[in-house]
Amino acid sequence: MARGERRRRGAPADGARTAERATRGGPARRDGRGGRAGGAALAVVVLSLVLGLSGRWLLAWYRARRAVMLHSAPPALPPDSSSPAVAPDLFWGTYRPHVYFGMKTRSPQPLLTGLMWAQQGTTPGTPKLRHTCEQGDGVGPYGWEFHDGVSFGRQHIQDGALRLTTEFVKRPGGQHGGDWSWRVTVEPQASGTSAHPLVSLFFYVVTDGKEVLVPEVGSKGQLKFISGHTSELGDFRFTLLAPTSPGDTTPKYGSYNVFWSSNPGLPLLTEMVKSRLNHWFQHRPPGASPERYLGLPGSLKWDDRGPSGQGQGQGQFLIQQVTLKVPFSVELVFESGSARTGGSQAPEQLAGSLLTHTLENHAEAFRERFEKTFRLKEKGLSPEEQALGQAALSGLLGGIGYFYGQGLVLPDMEVEGSEQKVDPVLFPSVPLFTAVPSRSFFPRGFLWDEGFHQLVIQRWDPQLTREAIGHWLGLLNADGWIGREQVLGDEARARVPSEFLVQRTAHANPPTLLLPVAHMLDGGDPADLAFLRRAFPRLRAWFSWLHHSQAGPVPLSYRWRGRDPALPTLLNPKTLPSGLDDYPRASHPSASERHLDLWCWVALGSRVLKRLAEQLGEAEAATELGLLAASLEAEESLDELHWAPELGVFADFGNHTKAVQLKPRPPQGLMRVVGRPHPHLQFVDALGYVSLFPFLLQLLDPNSPRLGPMLDVLADRRQLWSPFGLRSLAASSPFYSQRNSEHDPPYWRGAVWLNVNYLALGALHYYGHLEGPHQARAARLHRELRANLVGNVRRQYQATGFLWEQYSDQDGRGMGCRPFQGWTSLVLLAMAEDY
Repeated sequence: MARGERRRRGAPADGARTAERATRGGPARRDGRGGRAGGAALAVVVLSLVLGLSGRWLLAWYRARRAVMLHSAPPALPPDSSSPAVAPDLFWGTYRPHVYFGMKTRSPQPLLTGLMWAQQGTTPGTPKLRHTCEQGDGVGPYGWEFHDGVSFGRQHIQDGALRLTTEFVKRPGGQHGGDWSWRVTVEPQASGTSAHPLVSLFFYVVTDGKEVLVPEVGSKGQLKFISGHTSELGDFRFTLLAPTSPGDTTPKYGSYNVFWSSNPGLPLLTEMVKSRLNHWFQHRPPGASPERYLGLPGSLKWDDRGPSGQGQGQGQFLIQQVTLKVPFSVELVFESGSARTGGSQAPEQLAGSLLTHTLENHAEAFRERFEKTFRLKEKGLSPEEQALGQAALSGLLGGIGYFYGQGLVLPDMEVEGSEQKVDPVLFPSVPLFTAVPSRSFFPRGFLWDEGFHQLVIQRWDPQLTREAIGHWLGLLNADGWIGREQVLGDEARARVPSEFLVQRTAHANPPTLLLPVAHMLDGGDPADLAFLRRAFPRLRAWFSWLHHSQAGPVPLSYRWRGRDPALPTLLNPKTLPSGLDDYPRASHPSASERHLDLWCWVALGSRVLKRLAEQLGEAEAATELGLLAASLEAEESLDELHWAPELGVFADFGNHTKAVQLKPRPPQGLMRVVGRPHPHLQFVDALGYVSLFPFLLQLLDPNSPRLGPMLDVLADRRQLWSPFGLRSLAASSPFYSQRNSEHDPPYWRGAVWLNVNYLALGALHYYGHLEGPHQARAARLHRELRANLVGNVRRQYQATGFLWEQYSDQDGRGMGCRPFQGWTSLVLLAMAEDY
């Protein structure tokens, strides 16, 4: 998974400074849609030629301009597709996956809401304030029990002795996305406990511009409601209702504090609240002893917040703290003004018993729709496995985010073998609607992950998939490139080390978005086909860029650009653009390399897009793509480039030696030592996932003489087969479980990954249903691999409450970051045998 140095965290200020340096490049670096900018660039090219300027410099300059110009093809989505007028059901959502609970609008300047909480009196000093999902904060397990991706969700969060349940439901109406309500319930984790800790909940609203918020305060600091107005939402009102006992309407005594400020910037909300929790207050329920708690010493008078006009134009931050003893429930209601106009009777407030009834109806509808879609109960799966499947889907849908901003781009400036030094520049401001791999560690868009995400989402809600793919295609630059990692907006940028903010236009990523495109073609849904017709020019441009920019040293070969240099501290230079990071490649990177997995991705892409072009009646494109597909589908082409007779498998080719290892060299630490035989051009002996790609992507004929050897290595327990799924690198490899540097532990060097195992299951299922010499064996291996994979994910989920990034091939334990409800959610499709 092309995460960069995945376990490193950078200070937010570093990312901000990097972005600021790029911004100082001036207006010339911030081109918009490409039409006028493209024409201006062409005019300068012609003028410069007339004036006799250097052609090499000119070409480099023109490339830099095109790198930050958006593609001129018509958009794949209709204009204003995210607006409440076009898609009212999707305007509001839990589109802030990095916070434990929050909602926002799909807008460049959104209205945001969120929840923080703290248990009072458990530790000296400021209580632990929970807000953003973090790997090491001790919260967990947590995740969505139900989430339908659009209008309803229920999440459980364990925080020490506390169990929080957060629920939301939306109600359509009006012209601005309708109403919605939250319910947050806090209970002791252990039932029957006599301990009733004092807990503070913090409900907040944030605006990002000139929007208006008008709070009305009642007695003892309790907000009666917050009125507001924005251009996109019209008039609206928030109401925080008085707390009750869980499950009934019995009121509970709460203490209230309020704080109103200019928006300090979304990444700074947590720290602002922490810094203001510095005054002691008394919680005095009638008939009970008072208890001290730390509260916000705020005011609702705008002039009390600083000099006159402070914060104008940068938005507002309004937060209500309510403190009381557990157990309790609190409800927050958002009401749209346009749902209460037009002469019709105003709908009843979505609260209390009506909210309970609505939530229960949605939960039951979710269960029924889930079984109708995936048929796990019908297939005989256990209740525990059905719950795992529901959590896998819900966690993926609950991880969908909406991002907006400018990414940092480093143009490809290599011209005729030379490379000119340039600074990163800002890409135009763009929106992105996407699922994320992990709410705690990777809460942003990753290109090759998203194709796997959408394989699951598409089965559930094709509209969401069309929205996501359309947004990703909206990121296309003038050359057809899409950055593999999207860091858009302040909140996303704050969580990425500064050295990984920049995306390089020479670097590709596996085109996995074509996997759900292929499924659309198989399904024949008219809405999908209409979308693909609009999307085809962009899909073709993206694939054409991949095919040409990653061309290898000989015809019909391909090479990932962007491998790490052969540094003395690295065992094997990584290939981040491939998505397989530290999977062993040729020991000495060179332009002579041929990468098997990339060849297979291009072969798959040409096949899928040829089918699409034919279905759309695009004759010229179908002919062009058909010629490429036919050339790549010829088995002799694959054999000539990648079959290694001495290894008996398909393999990469490059300047390679196995005689490399890391050895301690004080005081430098671990250093790479290269022995004999010296590196030379040869096939790379690194049996693992890459070796299987012609099989994984179903590129082999069922009668191919190469299919048998593929199944041999797949099923060999000394190589790739483990009781927990297929390991990423053979246990016999000298790179197996070896760290890549002193500070970089193994990643794709033996661990079991769900995305590739899902591809393997799909391939075994495919060959197990086609006549051929290996049909029976493929069917048997499919049953065994599915049982191993699903069984281990289920056991680890029951033991930890999490889906994990990867799983140990030695004992099956979850490893890496968690929760990882990106492509690990493919376990649902494995259970459903839906490939």
